[in-house]
Amino acid sequence: MLSVKNTICAPVHQPGSAITIIRVTGPDAILACEKIFRAKKRGKLSREKGFSLVFGEIFSGDVVYDEVLLSVFRSPHSYTGEDMVEIACHGSVYIQSAIIRLLINNGVSPARAGEFTQRAFLNGKMDLSQAEAVADLISSESESAHRIAMNQLKGGFSAEISRLRQELLNLVSLLELELDFGEEDVQFADRTQLLSIASTIKEYSDRLTESFSIGNAIKRGIPVAIAGRPNVGKSTILNGLLNEERAIVSEIPGTTRDTIEDTFTLDGVLFRFIDTAGIRATDDIIENLGIKKTFEKISTASIVILVTEASVSPADIRSEVAAFRKKLQNESTALLVVVNKTDLAAEDDLKGLKQSLEKLYDGLVIYMTAKHAAAYSELKSAISQYSGVAKLDGTAVIVTNSRHYEALKHVSESIGRVLEGLSGSLSSDLIAIDARHAIHFLGEITGEISTDEILGNIFKNFCIGK
Repeated sequence: MLSVKNTICAPVHQPGSAITIIRVTGPDAILACEKIFRAKKRGKLSREKGFSLVFGEIFSGDVVYDEVLLSVFRSPHSYTGEDMVEIACHGSVYIQSAIIRLLINNGVSPARAGEFTQRAFLNGKMDLSQAEAVADLISSESESAHRIAMNQLKGGFSAEISRLRQELLNLVSLLELELDFGEEDVQFADRTQLLSIASTIKEYSDRLTESFSIGNAIKRGIPVAIAGRPNVGKSTILNGLLNEERAIVSEIPGTTRDTIEDTFTLDGVLFRFIDTAGIRATDDIIENLGIKKTFEKISTASIVILVTEASVSPADIRSEVAAFRKKLQNESTALLVVVNKTDLAAEDDLKGLKQSLEKLYDGLVIYMTAKHAAAYSELKSAISQYSGVAKLDGTAVIVTNSRHYEALKHVSESIGRVLEGLSGSLSSDLIAIDARHAIHFLGEITGEISTDEILGNIFKNFCIGK
């Protein structure tokens, strides 16, 4: 475990800000700052109560480096649970470096990445899943990712894991009572009740595990592939969605030979749009490589927008849709059909096409002219609907962390073995072993069971000063 006996410091803001915060925490945080700080109208810093703001100057000998504002926090009422001081100074790189140097000269160590949050975890200010939520909150790029991270930071996810863990502890207790009183005429719960309890736990852990697919997509951006034959308007649609000329638009077939990616926030959700090479038979080696990449991207997308033209017959569109469905390796991938260039079709032909496609394709079909800006509202609405995010409750517990996902998979596997044991009349002591394994994996999520290796892997990706 990381030592929490020393005092550490680090800047919270990057150089270039008008104001920089230098954070100091540890047993000697206040005394170390007192040696380099002189209050304007108050006494010694060591006499200040917690939650005090003190104005003064940072000095060394006859040299004054800056006028600063110090925030004093007393243990345990601070972010880390230790005595802590935050020094608000001007954002000059020179000033920041000078204050850090003075602190180091007075026995303070430079903080490592994530060390402040790690101390908060070690001092019981938050559990491990909440600590990880701090990093997610900092890196959130959309409203939905921010909302999930805030819910986890506030303990929403931890509360669900604790509830699940308590259910498992109750199950193990009943199994052990069955062992203790099995030979006596006392029954605490029969196998039917135990099966019901275990089934409920399995169902809930499975639901959390399954939420990772949408949670991970929200965190990293939901991938949307735009595919179709050459010159149907894929790049025009990408540019229209992003509202910028991101992809080259040309009447020459095969212009897009590599995938083009960019992000766009829609209804508070981050989407990663991928414009792919047009799919056709060609002898061009470079274009064929682009088509190969197209199918690779399609296989990883959550939503595929298949673009075709109003001039194409319903039968050909049906064949195109059927061919794409076969190529979608993931059954959960949503396929959205867009019929483009409706302005070039006669009114009667377009009406007939719409009537025919109602029978040929059971999914959503959007008719539009991609070069018209007003045409995108329906497409954006459909993309948001197909993402499935709109259906989520604002307080829903969603798994976004791969470490939590792996632990929950182990929980589900262990409870699966418990169910098999209960159904097959396996002895209670053996069933209890699998139940305890599930408890262990839940403990890994919140940090009730942790190792230096786990902690090191988690906090090494934090930024300095957090």
